[in-house]
Amino acid sequence: MTISSTTTISQKQNQTLIFSYGTLKKGFANHKLMQTLISQKDAVFIGNYTTDLKLPLVQGPHGVPFLLNLPCTTSSHRVSGELYSVTDVGLQRLDVLEGVTLGHYERLPIGLRQVGGVGKVVVMAEAYFGHRSFAEEMWRRNGEKGFECFDREVEKGYVRRDLRPKDRSFREMIEMFCAEGL
Repeated sequence: MTISSTTTISQKQNQTLIFSYGTLKKGFANHKLMQTLISQKDAVFIGNYTTDLKLPLVQGPHGVPFLLNLPCTTSSHRVSGELYSVTDVGLQRLDVLEGVTLGHYERLPIGLRQVGGVGKVVVMAEAYFGHRSFAEEMWRRNGEKGFECFDREVEKGYVRRDLRPKDRSFREMIEMFCAEGL
């Protein structure tokens, strides 16, 4: 993917395309991190995209959105979101936010289509998927129903990190959330 000269980022570092479908999107709770990365030239907004495959997007504990890498589910939605190009520095900061080393999310390849794009061109990027160790349980816990977009209506169930209980790790909260449906 070509990045125009008016939206350049540091050419000294590798760049990774990242698909954001939840709280990192414009206008949501964690977008301030993207704004910081953009101001430091560690990220560039590319455009609005949807997943090429129909994938489940669900809410976990505290209304946190999780894209699940379960393309064989009965999900009827191509998930919408935003595509960013980020440097290695930006990617490290996103990995920390998403709890990659803690088993909250895992960054995996994803095929995307540009909203309003011509034809069926698929762009390969990466997205933060709910970790495979709990994905199926979370899908069941959500009644095997997902949504197309993390929007203002869905966001109503979201609780910011600073307002969540501090007596358990987020991973423990995920496990408890998934176990409640069993």
